[in-house]
Amino acid sequence: MTSTHGQEAVTVGIRRFGAVTAAMALVVLLAPTPAPAQQTVTLRVAITQQVDSLNPFLSVFQAGTEVGRLMYDYLTAYDVKDQRPVEGLADKWESSEDRLTWTFHVPEGKKWSDGQPITAKDAAFTYNLMMRDEVAGTANGSFTAAFESVTATDDRTLVIKTKQPQATMLALDVPIVPEHVWSKVTDIAEYRNDQTPVVGSGPFVLTEYRANEFIRFKANKDYWRGAPKYDELTFTYYKTSDAAVQALGKGEVDLVNRMGPAQFDSLKDKSGITRNQAHGRRFNELVINPGAATRTGEPIGDGHPALKDVVVRRAIAKSLDLDAIIKRVNGGYAQRGTGPIPPVFADYHLKPEPAHPYDPAAANADLDKAGYARGADGIRVSPEGRRMELRLLGHSSRAYDEQAGEFVKRSLADLGIVVDVQIVSDNQLNESSTAGTFDLVFSGWGTNPDPDFILSLHTCDQRPNADGKGGTTDTFFCDAEYDALYAQQRAEFDPAKRRELVQKMQQRFYDQVPAVVLGYDNALEAYRSDKFASFPVQPDPGGVIMAQNGVWGYYGALPVASAGQPSGSNTGLIAGVVGGALVVLLGGVWLMNRRRGARAEDRE
Repeated sequence: MTSTHGQEAVTVGIRRFGAVTAAMALVVLLAPTPAPAQQTVTLRVAITQQVDSLNPFLSVFQAGTEVGRLMYDYLTAYDVKDQRPVEGLADKWESSEDRLTWTFHVPEGKKWSDGQPITAKDAAFTYNLMMRDEVAGTANGSFTAAFESVTATDDRTLVIKTKQPQATMLALDVPIVPEHVWSKVTDIAEYRNDQTPVVGSGPFVLTEYRANEFIRFKANKDYWRGAPKYDELTFTYYKTSDAAVQALGKGEVDLVNRMGPAQFDSLKDKSGITRNQAHGRRFNELVINPGAATRTGEPIGDGHPALKDVVVRRAIAKSLDLDAIIKRVNGGYAQRGTGPIPPVFADYHLKPEPAHPYDPAAANADLDKAGYARGADGIRVSPEGRRMELRLLGHSSRAYDEQAGEFVKRSLADLGIVVDVQIVSDNQLNESSTAGTFDLVFSGWGTNPDPDFILSLHTCDQRPNADGKGGTTDTFFCDAEYDALYAQQRAEFDPAKRRELVQKMQQRFYDQVPAVVLGYDNALEAYRSDKFASFPVQPDPGGVIMAQNGVWGYYGALPVASAGQPSGSNTGLIAGVVGGALVVLLGGVWLMNRRRGARAEDRE
């Protein structure tokens, strides 16, 4: 109701009903006052991991890929409940009988955040860019490596032909980018993708970014699934998880994950905070440099030569008491590690035969037998005469790395191996691990429902090119037997047969020990339940809020205001009070004249 309308109503009331003059005066005071401006509702998320790149073709850090999912949808998505393939940019798909041709339908009506229509041509452009530009395949090139051709036969139809059957066709975790933006990019390696607002297809639009400070998004009001229930999403970078948890306690942020056990326990029964513990899809590992090289086999880096010897790598594995690490470092919030696929994906999780026992005595005996003798100071020396002194790199953003690093240092000291633990920034660690300038390094990955991507990280082709680009290797592992099994599982559509091949691959990885999978973290998360009523978890029940296979946790977050009244502010409540007063005070007038506007719903 405008102020003019309010004054007219008062004038009519005074003329006809002098008895309510005082009441009308009150309405005069209330009616002209404009409703308070709608407040912006923001979900504030703490992150401790640095974003390696906003470029979806290059980003491999969890923080970077999480941001990428908010901006760019995939061709298909993972259901929030059970992670089965569901609609992404494509709503329908089919394959030929020989499984070599896949046809996807991209429906009308879906738009980029700048209003341009999303078409099958955008998907074709994205995949073809990855196929012809080695750098564009850095993060996710394994998904398109066996594509024969990708064609958009029209705006709605995408046809992908593969060289051999590919079981990952409904799990292509590739962000689809807009052709009308990215076709103008001349150098993928140098493109930062930070000219805001960034054009995307996801539920949020990137509006501001300051490296290692914050990332700000606004809700995409035209998102094809429907707009989020709040206005803005911000990620604030904290150097340590302690600082992030303190910010949560002070109400400076609303959502935190990657907490340590002591931090998680400290929030128990804390007013206004709800905790979430879930069996996560992430693992922690100790990577052992097995001889870093490019994909053509040219040695790179400066890893200790003794680590090329599988006897040494197995001895390191035998010296580590994984149960003790879980108890002392994880606080019991983890499961014992075996292969790169966590127990949450039970069909593919490895139960190795035989398992590496925790047996320091056997490890010492193996090293003695292999010629790694102890010197006068107790430090072992390789048969070539080089002292066994190793560098172990860890992330400064994770308390886990520092604590586990000291545990590894003590364990290897019992073998006569010196370990220098170096805790560095995420970006510095990434640079060193990519260049092969390390001996040992803590790493970790999130695993998808389909095992292909995590398995591909250990294939020969995922090693970098001579410039250190074009691949996303985890361990520099290159093994002909492993690669052959990888190719077989990728082409196998029979679930039981594929499961057997995946198990064999992990067993080979386990036996050759390019890394020791230390454990599978439980996801330890917490949120301000006095600000946000609920978050979708994946899978549901028992799943995670952050680090999902998708964006459901952020997209479906429900502010407390939305749970009980219109989202965004108390404007609805104020309008209701004012409206109620008008109905009571002017009821006689309006009933005698006309019933226009009698319902509060009509005025809101």
